Amino acid sequence: MEPHPVPRKVLAFREEYRAQAIGPGYRGQVHFAFTSLVCLGGIALALSQLEAPRLWELLGVPAVIALANVVEFLGHRGPMHHRTRGLGLMFERHTVQHHRFFTHEAMAYESSRDFKMVLFPPVLLLFFLGAIAAPLGALCFLLISPNAGWLFAATALGYYLAYEWVHFTTHLPSNHWSARLPGISFLRRHHQVHHDPSRMGRHNFNITFPLSDGLFGTRWRAPLDEEQAARRGK
Repeated sequence: MEPHPVPRKVLAFREEYRAQAIGPGYRGQVHFAFTSLVCLGGIALALSQLEAPRLWELLGVPAVIALANVVEFLGHRGPMHHRTRGLGLMFERHTVQHHRFFTHEAMAYESSRDFKMVLFPPVLLLFFLGAIAAPLGALCFLLISPNAGWLFAATALGYYLAYEWVHFTTHLPSNHWSARLPGISFLRRHHQVHHDPSRMGRHNFNITFPLSDGLFGTRWRAPLDEEQAARRGK
């Protein structure tokens, strides 16, 4: 993902958004730390409650990951990119704001204040914890087993955090050390394609693992001539 000069339209929108939506008290590092520590703390608490989990209980972990991947895909392809009654704020924040703040030509943030346009709002994490992870974990606890409940909660929070961290790395500068981590370069390119305005409504909706993009046929593949040109340009 080579750096490009930030287009003037993007620069203008960024300045307007920062002036109107990012208050003087916002601290990007605090936002990132809050998301990370709440998720890691919840995961640690859930795992500390496990008592000799059996194999069939542990098999619930990949099942929850697969389910979360489909939910991630459907949520991104659906209300994040199509106006849906009652979920208009998701469309506004994602398509109208996020995709104008970051395009395939300008993927990297410029300062920690831009974290607000990358990370989910803290209130969404609290909603996810209180309305999804905890209640569904409690159902698994009551209907399946205590271990199943705690494993569900840990896995759900782990997936949320993975989404946030992976998405964050895709908007880091291209010379950042994380871009060289195994798999991250691929995910950065995968997400960069999604930020192309001509492709964002049709391709590459997964952020974490493009399993559902493959399943539903939305993973974008470069035409042979483009792929060969890209290789020659390396």
